[in-house]
Amino acid sequence: MGELIRVIANPSFVDKLLQQTLIHLSLSGAAVALAILVAVPAGIWLTRAPRLAEPVMTAVGLLQTIPSVALLAFMIPLVGIGTPPALLALFLYALLPILRNTYIGIREVDPAAKEAGRGMGMTSWQMLVMVELPLAFRVMMSGIRVSTVLIIGWATLAAFVGGGGLGDTIMTGFAMVSTGHILAGGIPVTLMALCADFVLGRLEKVVTPRGIRV
Repeated sequence: MGELIRVIANPSFVDKLLQQTLIHLSLSGAAVALAILVAVPAGIWLTRAPRLAEPVMTAVGLLQTIPSVALLAFMIPLVGIGTPPALLALFLYALLPILRNTYIGIREVDPAAKEAGRGMGMTSWQMLVMVELPLAFRVMMSGIRVSTVLIIGWATLAAFVGGGGLGDTIMTGFAMVSTGHILAGGIPVTLMALCADFVLGRLEKVVTPRGIRV
């Protein structure tokens, strides 16, 4: 801890750490946002094409088995170095929890609720927006929360391809055998993940209708 205090006592280092934190946050947020834009519609579509659900889930799940550094290396010939390969790799890693929970959440909506919607003359679009998505929202948010926490942690690997973020400080700590640098980079990542999960949890409670929460 004393070494950590000595490291962060340097004002220039603190400024650099703040810049890395902003880069880390923006990189993680962009990856999760892109994953939501792709995985949620894909999950909804799979509930309408259940025969394709298992092959698609398996294909997306295979991405999770590729080691993080290897996946980053695969991205370099495609999009170069820097932010693009890091963002693309994190986006691919973020897909599975959101896709799976969207699919499961909608598939497990109470059939009685859907039958009631049909009895009221709802169209398929109205059924989705007014019945299925609200009832599946908590399950979907669970996937988003899991994905967000994982991506914030994995974003430290962006430093391997020049993507920046707090991984730079952690790598510096490894190179210098400096516990202070490792902690200076690792602690903000942990706090960021905890804060993101807390904020998303509060958002889930605010957005979820009271009757569904009960």
